[in-house]
Amino acid sequence: MLRYTIRRVLQLALVVLVLSVLLFAWLRALPGGPVSALLGDRGTAESRAQLREALGLDDPIFVQYFAFLGRALTGDFGTSTGVSPGKPAMELFLERFPATIELSIAAIVIALIGAIPLGYLAARRRGGWFDNASVVGSMIGISIPIFFLAFLLKYLLAIKLGWLPTGGRQSAGLDATRVTGFFVLDGLLTREWDASLDALRHLLLPALALSSIPFAVIFRITRASVLDVMDEDYVRTARSKGLAKRIVRDRHILRNAMLPVVTTVGLQTGALLSGAVLTETVFSWQGVGQALAVGFERKDFPVLQVVIIAAAMAYVLVNLIVDLSYAAIDPRIRTAGKVG
Repeated sequence: MLRYTIRRVLQLALVVLVLSVLLFAWLRALPGGPVSALLGDRGTAESRAQLREALGLDDPIFVQYFAFLGRALTGDFGTSTGVSPGKPAMELFLERFPATIELSIAAIVIALIGAIPLGYLAARRRGGWFDNASVVGSMIGISIPIFFLAFLLKYLLAIKLGWLPTGGRQSAGLDATRVTGFFVLDGLLTREWDASLDALRHLLLPALALSSIPFAVIFRITRASVLDVMDEDYVRTARSKGLAKRIVRDRHILRNAMLPVVTTVGLQTGALLSGAVLTETVFSWQGVGQALAVGFERKDFPVLQVVIIAAAMAYVLVNLIVDLSYAAIDPRIRTAGKVG
């Protein structure tokens, strides 16, 4: 297991290195580049030349890249020019990162709580009305764009019915103690129950919108996987031996059916940031997704750099956890790695 872990870590480190090269090249290929982002349209030719020299943009491209890599390894991505002018990009990212993590965790928890049981039940009732309705519902969930669903939920549940807040992470004027940056958790840690409940009410609506695609994908994978496992010989053998339904379900069906589901959950968790950009914008959620959207709009290169690098590392880390979990569940993965 240790050798397998080390090999996967080295592979993923190489992936992050390649991504840093692509990010470096892409940002410098954007119209205007860092100089225009810092000076705007009013910069003179002299000031532009001075800034290019100060930023080292006249150096050879390889020298620029290694300088960029060195600063990135120390957390120095420069100062925000558009999202929060004057604030270090890393500091801004660290302030907003808990908001996106809180939203992403809530979304994937909602998806898991609903999708896995429904997928199992749909497979057990294959061909029935519940199965057909669930499949149609999952197809609708995959097809509806997140931003449209977010606006729809916001209008129905927040504006029309008034059940939930329209946006933000917490009600304005609420005196809440900040500990971790996770507002729901902060309220629990400080025993400010009203603050925790208020943060949870603000969290529910964007989390529902963001969970739609993971919910639909995990449901379909769970249903398909359970159907495959139910037709296996060892399941029929277990039933013919007279084992209790609970034992057959837990030990023989669900345990084996969860292998592809684990992979799917990891991929969907890593991909939540793309949906979070739209969701956070619709609900005025002060996370890194909203910062990324504003950064693109205002050409805030320092913020774009730190958010994209962090998103790539988060995706890679999630995939590493999934790989290790998969290897722990199915020892054949480790055995195949040793043979290869």
